[in-house]
Amino acid sequence: MKHFMRTLAVLCCFGPALQSGVTASEVSSPNIVLMIADDMNWDDCGAYGHPAIRTPNIDRLAAEGMLFHHAYLTTNSCSPSRSSILTGKYPHNTGAEQLHWPLPAASRTFAAELGKAGYYTAAAGKWHLGDDVRNHFHRIYEASTAGFVLPSGKNGEAPKMVAAEPSGCEKWEQAIDDRPKDRPFFLWLAALDPHREYVDGALDPPHKASDVIVPAHLPDTADVREDLRLYYDEIGRLDTYVGKVLAKLDEQQVAENTLILFISDNGRPFPRDKTTLYDGGIRTPWIVRWPAVIQPNVTTDALVSSVDIAATFLEVAGIADAIPTEGNSFAKVLAGATLPHREFAFAEDHWHDYEDHARCIVNQRYKLIRNDYFDLASTPSADAGRGLSWQNMLQLQDEGKLPPHQQSCFLAPRPKWELFDLQRDPGELRNRIDDPAYQTVRSRLAAALQEWTKQTEDYLPSKRTPDEFDRVTGEPDHSVRVRPRPSKLQMFGTNGKY
Repeated sequence: MKHFMRTLAVLCCFGPALQSGVTASEVSSPNIVLMIADDMNWDDCGAYGHPAIRTPNIDRLAAEGMLFHHAYLTTNSCSPSRSSILTGKYPHNTGAEQLHWPLPAASRTFAAELGKAGYYTAAAGKWHLGDDVRNHFHRIYEASTAGFVLPSGKNGEAPKMVAAEPSGCEKWEQAIDDRPKDRPFFLWLAALDPHREYVDGALDPPHKASDVIVPAHLPDTADVREDLRLYYDEIGRLDTYVGKVLAKLDEQQVAENTLILFISDNGRPFPRDKTTLYDGGIRTPWIVRWPAVIQPNVTTDALVSSVDIAATFLEVAGIADAIPTEGNSFAKVLAGATLPHREFAFAEDHWHDYEDHARCIVNQRYKLIRNDYFDLASTPSADAGRGLSWQNMLQLQDEGKLPPHQQSCFLAPRPKWELFDLQRDPGELRNRIDDPAYQTVRSRLAAALQEWTKQTEDYLPSKRTPDEFDRVTGEPDHSVRVRPRPSKLQMFGTNGKY
């Protein structure tokens, strides 16, 4: 009876879009693969229009599936983003909203529910979710934390944070091979690419400096171009593993009824990108391939959020109400690319090496940002701070050579409110918050943000979290910085409001 109801539910949702040659029973229990890039900008691949970064396999996913033009994450930081995805909750409700905070033991995840429903579940690559939810997967192939956690040496002189398996994707194929062949499966495939630090040799042949397109908020210098070139190479390396996954699914003859979702956990690890609420921090590539259901080479303007992933996976697996989530399934969009989904997406900014707290609301045209700690500069993450780009920007700033539109990371105080017209100003360089022509937009977005705050019981913390690094020199503060980082419960005595 349970299998019949699952089949009926999926047919009702996807019937009109089914491809020929696929039986209802096959569609009723799709395999699910979530591939998560680590710090990849939304448009840094060929599928989203980049003319030089070599991503033939990511591009193939888009050519054989559906590309979303307007996809956003719930936060701009690695582990909080993953915790939000896995639980289907906004970061402030996960108990793990700050970087390196583990998910609490009481957390409910879609992976655990899929396992209860008969799915085999495995995670391979970057984990970054703590120890208390490891048993929500049948098996974990964990990549070394050396690839994404700055070492905590006594003198701050630890080696580069490059793991022995630097891509983090090296066990992806094994995870597919090791699965039981008589059950549907869910795979959480999480890369370390293109997270810093960068070294030569990630891709052969490497990208060239002439391939680089420097965003307007970064200075176009030799150091910045080299930094971006190495970042491109890690995206290219990630792409080779995407290709290996596709080949393995073809080899095992399960590609037809396997739903693949490719995203990133946050944006590019450069100043004014990662750890910000600009599109370089929270907008994500979002490509879904499911040959049994999705027509090839389809795009959609439906607005989606990473908080929607859990609800969607549970619905297509036939267990939509298994756990309460704060997202909404976008399953209907997979069968109808012209259908709308969200009116707004919401994102959060929390502590990431440095203290910060901000919120934003965004749709396909406008974005409103509220900076709660506007007295603090928007200092880049510590890993970006060690990179060529930030070091170059520090030098140019000292020399008085950095133009105003590239100084936002140095600005303190900064505006409490920022409003951007993403259609006219995709680089988010012109704040329209006081422009009379945008006051109706401002009021509408501010009201919707306030309603979301009320509905999700968002709050401003009663105390601030100390920085772990000096904001000027980047030196670690070892009176604060310990590893493993204490949990929220250990730091503040609660997993909720504090």
